[in-house]
Amino acid sequence: MKVALTGATGFIGSHVLTELHDHGHEVTAVVRDDDQAEIVAARGAKPAVVDLYDQAAVVSLLSGTDGAIHTASPGDETSANLDSAVVDAAIEGFAGTGRPYIQISGLWIYGDNASISEESPLKPPPMVAWKEPIERRVLDSSDVRGTVIVSSVAYGDGGGGIPGLLLNSPRDDDGNLIMLGTGGQHWSTVHVADLARLFRRALESDSARGRYIVGNGLNSTVAELTEAAAVAAGAPGAVPGSDDEARARLGDYFAEVLLLDQGTVAAKARDRLDWSPTHPGLTDEFRHGSYAREVRAG
Repeated sequence: MKVALTGATGFIGSHVLTELHDHGHEVTAVVRDDDQAEIVAARGAKPAVVDLYDQAAVVSLLSGTDGAIHTASPGDETSANLDSAVVDAAIEGFAGTGRPYIQISGLWIYGDNASISEESPLKPPPMVAWKEPIERRVLDSSDVRGTVIVSSVAYGDGGGGIPGLLLNSPRDDDGNLIMLGTGGQHWSTVHVADLARLFRRALESDSARGRYIVGNGLNSTVAELTEAAAVAAGAPGAVPGSDDEARARLGDYFAEVLLLDQGTVAAKARDRLDWSPTHPGLTDEFRHGSYAREVRAG
C-alpha cells in the first residue's frame, strides 16, 4: 500500500515507519523540514515537506495514497489544533473512498480504571480532554475507515518520554529514586515495536475500525517500574513519594495522568487483529535491556 505517515521522526512514528517499510509498504513521510526529510529518506521513506496546517497541501498529498497514519503531536497546547487539522484533511482527501485513516490516542482518556476495554466509559482528565471530540469525528466519518489506536505507555529501544521520566527521577539523600506518588498505581505499558505492529495490522485489515486499546497485559505498579529503573540508573533503590511531590515536580495536569491507576489486556486487538506482545516488559527492559545498556554506555 501507499501510506502517508505523520510523526515519522518521533519515537512511535519512527517504529511505525520501520514496520511498514519492512513489510513492503511504500511510505510517504510527512515532515516539517529538509533535515527531517533526510532522516526519513535514510530509513526508506519518500519524504514530503508539508505543513500539516495547510489543508489543501495535505489533501493533495493524501489523494495519491491508499491510507494514512497520524502519529505526530506537538505535545503541548497546540496538539488539539494539529489533530483537528489533520482529521479535516483526511476526511476531505479520502471523501467517498473509505480508505483507512489511523490516528494515535492514549489510555489516559479512560481515567482511573484497572480493567479498561473499548467499552469502558471515557473519563479524561483535563490534560487529554480535547482528544475525544476529535477522535469521534474520525470514528463517525463515512468517508474513511476510521481507526483510533489507544496506546498504553510506550517504551523500548532505550527511548520514550515516560521511561525517561522514571530514569531521571529526583533522588533522596541516600540516592534512591523517588517514585511518582506512593507507587501503588498501575500503569499499562507496551513495547513500541509491538505497538507499531498493531498499526500495521489495523492498516492492512479491511475490517479494522473503531478504537483498539493496546497494552502488554503486565500492568506493573509504578513502584515496580521505578525499582527497576533504579537498576538501570545505577541508584541503590527507589522510595515512595507522594501525590503532592508529584504535582510540585510535574504540575497538576501532568501529575494527574501519571497518578492514574490503569490496566488492560487489549482483548480486542488480540482477538480481532491476531495481535500479541512479543517483547519483554518494561521492568525487564530497565533491568536487563536497552535502558540498562544506554545508561551503562553513558
